[in-house]
Amino acid sequence: MDRRGYLRAVGVGGALTLAGCGGETGAVNAEGFDGAGTLTLATATTAYDSGLLDALVPGFEAAFGATVRTLPRGTGGSLETARNGDCDAVLVHARPLEDAFLRSGHGVNRRALMVNDFLVVGPADDPAGVAGLDPLPAFRAIADAGAPFVSRGDRSGTHIREQQIWERAGVEPGGDWYRETGQGMGNTLTTAEQMGAYTLTDRGTFLTVREGSLTSHVDRGIEDPPSLLRNEYAVIPTNPARHEVAYPPAMALLGYLTGPCRSRIAEFRVDGDRAFRPLGATEDPNFDQYVPRDWEG
Repeated sequence: MDRRGYLRAVGVGGALTLAGCGGETGAVNAEGFDGAGTLTLATATTAYDSGLLDALVPGFEAAFGATVRTLPRGTGGSLETARNGDCDAVLVHARPLEDAFLRSGHGVNRRALMVNDFLVVGPADDPAGVAGLDPLPAFRAIADAGAPFVSRGDRSGTHIREQQIWERAGVEPGGDWYRETGQGMGNTLTTAEQMGAYTLTDRGTFLTVREGSLTSHVDRGIEDPPSLLRNEYAVIPTNPARHEVAYPPAMALLGYLTGPCRSRIAEFRVDGDRAFRPLGATEDPNFDQYVPRDWEG
């Protein structure tokens, strides 16, 4: 059984150059990197569960002669893995946690990779009447109705964004209507389906799992979602000055993902639906992506 079938069944959740990195395609060259060994990438679960990494990693392995070991642990777990020096790079999607990681000196050279969006999904009959609302009034309506809501509760990127929305909505969630799974997005979607509950999910995992009768009620699209629903992913190498890591291949992977892989990310589909939109080279680079947002230099 392939990964997506399994997800549906069980609800899981140095000196380098990259020719053509600023464009859609290009030959790859790594000076001073012999390609030997294994690169460990700790990743947000959506990039793994959606099958995106299956579409991207083989090209890197073929070009560089390295093996990529992926650890799907969610954003919080991935960053903790890097803090312990147990991975060479992370692929994550929670800027507040990323900023703390960068400020502490455990990560360097952050690069924005891609974006998709968050969705509020729930029972088809929409007992709280949230369909078509913006995220803040939708969350308030769920709380006012006491409609069941399932949270990941796991310090993932999705959980961090959910907490931000509740705070902005002026709601402190709790009581019988609010439950935390402490598990990944796939399991949380399965729990929401079983309970007839709402939840916040990333588009990639929802498209992959499409659990039962769960319906997307708050959906602003992947092209230009509002800030509260915008879901940006980044790649960050672990700091070689703090940990004994495979830094040259980590930088090679960073360049490969943000260069030649842009077109593959754009072409990636889940059952015909676009799951991610690549971010890449522009005429006006956003240098703020490389350092914490509150950095004072």
